[in-house]
Amino acid sequence: MSSSSAAASGSADSTAARRNTKRPKYSKFTQQELPACKPILTPRAVISVFLLVSVVFVPVGVASLLASRKVVEIVHRYDAECIPPSNSSDKVAYIQNSSVDKTCNITLKVNKHMKSPIHVYYQLDNFYQNHRRYVKSRNDEQLRDSSKWDSTSGCKPEDMANGKPIVPCGLIAWSLFNDTYVFSLNNKNLTVNKKGISWKSDRDHKFGKDVFPKNFQNGSIIGGAHLNDSIPLSQQEDLIVWMRTAALPTFRKLYGKIEMDLNEGDTISVTLKNNYNTYSFSGKKKLVLSTTGWLGGKNDFLGIAYLTVGGLCFFLAMSFTIIYFVKPRQLGDPSYLSWNRNPGGH
Repeated sequence: MSSSSAAASGSADSTAARRNTKRPKYSKFTQQELPACKPILTPRAVISVFLLVSVVFVPVGVASLLASRKVVEIVHRYDAECIPPSNSSDKVAYIQNSSVDKTCNITLKVNKHMKSPIHVYYQLDNFYQNHRRYVKSRNDEQLRDSSKWDSTSGCKPEDMANGKPIVPCGLIAWSLFNDTYVFSLNNKNLTVNKKGISWKSDRDHKFGKDVFPKNFQNGSIIGGAHLNDSIPLSQQEDLIVWMRTAALPTFRKLYGKIEMDLNEGDTISVTLKNNYNTYSFSGKKKLVLSTTGWLGGKNDFLGIAYLTVGGLCFFLAMSFTIIYFVKPRQLGDPSYLSWNRNPGGH
């Protein structure tokens, strides 16, 4: 009787001890014993991987670089030359004077055949659209839903004008780019197609078809372009393009498309309105005409990156191959372990 009670007491003590321990319940997951792939990185495997990466990356890099080099671009900075010499000492005062005619004429020389469609961009430098306060200064509900036209939360300081809500509100819409361009070739106007320049998803889901501008640019300070009150926001594609904010201080926005070829030697006359104020923050304005390839516009970075990685992998593969043949070592040789190389611990 006493032995059975002692056994019961011992069992209770061991159960209590198991309950008080912090050791987790045994499982293959907690003990990291689940089936797993554990490849052994032999010299041959490492060399093969580096060679495979180089064989794939180098041709892709060459193809990307060739595609980028086939893109034809014309880039012309005009913010400095479109300031009259008499106003060069105070450019900000000139650009803010609404009574002055800011028409400017420039010419663009086509040095290589440009196949349609030719994309027309405006480029801004030193313009930080990614500033936190600027990016947040909009109300997506107001842009999307006509019943929320008076919803202006998050739009300060451009939320109200003359005691009434602004549609669209916020700093992004208020600072809409307002330079305009008219192109001509051989005294004939080149039509710039401004349809379809924005993302379809933005037109369909972010800007309402029944939302119209109201009380826009009616404040004491005019930030940029005006909007047509009779056209819904979903059709005002210049605004839609502008409100997809850029991540970097130098960016391009699509202005339109010229849907005809331009031949080598053509001279394009551009009549532009130099309205947008970049002078107060030392910004730059550029007009860009560009064709596109299968990778988009001109961008050498992708091809150079692929070639760099591919070339580096090929160099490492060759280096490891030479080392493997010149000074081979047996896989798993215990003599290379530190305690075997220094038996005395020194």
